[in-house]
Amino acid sequence: MTEHHTQLTSAEIACIWTAYLIDSMSKCILSYFLRIIEDEDIRPIIELAHTISSSHIDTLNYMYKVENLPIPKGFTEEDVNLDAPRLYTDPFMLQYITHMARTGMLGFSSFVAFGARKEIKTFFIKGLQETADLFDKCTDVLLSKGLYIRAPYIPYPTQSDHVDSKKYLSGYSIFSKQRPLNAMEISHLYMNSLNNHIGSKLSLSFAQTSSNKKVEKWMIRGCEISQKHMKIFIDMLIDNNIQSPVSSDISITDSTTPPFSDKLTMFHMGLLSSAGIGNYATSAAASQRSDLVTNYERLSVEVAQFAKDGADIMISNEWMEQPPTTKDKEKLIKEK
Repeated sequence: MTEHHTQLTSAEIACIWTAYLIDSMSKCILSYFLRIIEDEDIRPIIELAHTISSSHIDTLNYMYKVENLPIPKGFTEEDVNLDAPRLYTDPFMLQYITHMARTGMLGFSSFVAFGARKEIKTFFIKGLQETADLFDKCTDVLLSKGLYIRAPYIPYPTQSDHVDSKKYLSGYSIFSKQRPLNAMEISHLYMNSLNNHIGSKLSLSFAQTSSNKKVEKWMIRGCEISQKHMKIFIDMLIDNNIQSPVSSDISITDSTTPPFSDKLTMFHMGLLSSAGIGNYATSAAASQRSDLVTNYERLSVEVAQFAKDGADIMISNEWMEQPPTTKDKEKLIKEK
């Protein structure tokens, strides 16, 4: 059987490019976490996460060299100040890594689906397994410290049932009471409230440490949006007599010295915004009450506008790295 070198597809190029930027960003953040961590039970989690990101960067660098592709700039030691004072508490760092591992599992699963070449699929399958293992270890430590925020409990069903009316799909009615939330709807409201809680703390810390007024203003806006969305989701749970998720001690200090560059923090919040829009789309698809679907749709528009404004700031400061793109054929013909 004749073997030949198959060129990477556009999807594979996009996946390794995205992975490089995210892992190089993560390595910077985790390096800082390792410098300030005090809890010896949490330290191994940060060390594992740092090792994973570092090994991914090494493998991706090798892939780029083999394919003779330009290596992305990503984020380097210039984007992190390891001498910056402590900005985050130990519980925050653990919750943050848990959140990013959860997001990473979703990202790697999509990367696996895009892969065709064996070594590309193998890399992303391994990444998915490593991230799942990291998430598992995070939850074990959270549980052992009483920091794990559980989803709300509901009574066990006593029998199977079927939807017997189209009213089941309606979230608005002046003639009848809304039906109770189902388990899927509750789980998505819970998860989106947690995600926004992490987002609000992170954006506040970035605003607190940035010397760029436009970045500071945008980060404060992000914090306000996250808090607003979190309140909407929690109020929906409370209106249905369901206990909302209880926040643990995930807070930030009073330090105003930036541990990360504005380029890194802007990219990070843009990444979380994209993930949030994806989460809202998934939640809308899983929800069967029309009022929930409408809420997710309108909140997605708000996040999308926020992300677009952030991208404008990044472009104006030359902080946004351009993704690999195809050639503009019309321009090529005109300039030949």
